Amino acid sequence: MTLYEEANALREFLAGNPFPNPFTEGFFYREKMRAIHRVSPDVAPREVLEVGGGQSGLARLLYPGAHVTVLDMDPAYADSPVNRHPDITFVHGDATRLPFDDASFDVVTFLDVLEHIPDDAAAVAEARRVVQPGGHILVSSPNERWRSPYHRIMRPICPTDEDMIERWGHVRRGYTISDYTRVFGTPPAVRADFINRVTVINHDLAFSKLPDRLRRRLLALLSPLTWLGYWLQPRGARGTETAAAWRMPAA
Repeated sequence: MTLYEEANALREFLAGNPFPNPFTEGFFYREKMRAIHRVSPDVAPREVLEVGGGQSGLARLLYPGAHVTVLDMDPAYADSPVNRHPDITFVHGDATRLPFDDASFDVVTFLDVLEHIPDDAAAVAEARRVVQPGGHILVSSPNERWRSPYHRIMRPICPTDEDMIERWGHVRRGYTISDYTRVFGTPPAVRADFINRVTVINHDLAFSKLPDRLRRRLLALLSPLTWLGYWLQPRGARGTETAAAWRMPAA
């Protein structure tokens, strides 16, 4: 893929940000999407499994030419409009007991999902089983730098770590590279952090306890700084969350 084609693909992908206000409350999701796009392999998969996909439609946006199977424990998501796309199949199921044959998928994703699964090693083992030899597994999650709020000055208006972990339903804070190595057996082949020391202000303000109208006004005022922090973050810079990818051994 040429640089122009890659830039165009990224632009189209980011345009699908599902948040109603993608440049204020949803800007952190744009950062997540860019990081996922950075680690996504330059392949054109035919079959993709999105574990814990819910109603985000993120794997479909990332791989618009693929058939996507969305697996989630909440059967209500089957009725979500995004999951009624003709190239999406919704399956109600458990990540630790995938109802699929071996080597059924070219790509498997856990996008902000593994930190919700008590037996993460079992979920990863199942993903490795159903992915094709030479296929890819993509993951995103908070890392060891994540905290709420990140900057102490924002403590009076932001929920605590414990509040956010309970709100999101995490069973663990997130993953270090050592944690990833524990569950996958190897470190990721490629990684890209997101939500840096500057853009984290937008993230924490978006989840703050301020009234909606005031929060949106402050996010709009902060927008130039947020964009600056976003554009100036190089691929290798560290952030509070990480997107990572593994390539499975070929047969």
